[in-house]
Amino acid sequence: MSDLFCEIALEPAFHDCDPMNVVWHGHYFKYLEIARCALLRRFDYDYPQMQASGWLWPVVDARIKYVRPLHFGQKLRVGARIVEWENRLRIDYEIRDEASDERLTRAHTIQVAVDAATGELQYVCPQVLWQRLGVDVA
Repeated sequence: MSDLFCEIALEPAFHDCDPMNVVWHGHYFKYLEIARCALLRRFDYDYPQMQASGWLWPVVDARIKYVRPLHFGQKLRVGARIVEWENRLRIDYEIRDEASDERLTRAHTIQVAVDAATGELQYVCPQVLWQRLGVDVA
């Protein structure tokens, strides 16, 4: 199985900050989403491919730990790693300062497979996910 990790570079924009020049807490989820899409694209299974394969993958749980604030123009690395794929798709994240490598944020999201045609929640991830990730489904 290939490495289930991807990292992106990011600099918070001015419009993401509050009056104290700190990134507003809600924008962190946008940064996680950017990293998640980059990770899923590595496996040719980003949201358009998910939908084309007949599956929707809503986020059903998202947790975040704000360790240190992010600031306008700060050079960051956002890492995303798939850590579960059998019954649900769990992705763990870290946001780190590029210069110091200090961990600034930890988070995870959980997504579940929903049959696009019926709207039924699946309790085992569909084989197409395992195939895209390179997981042996024998």
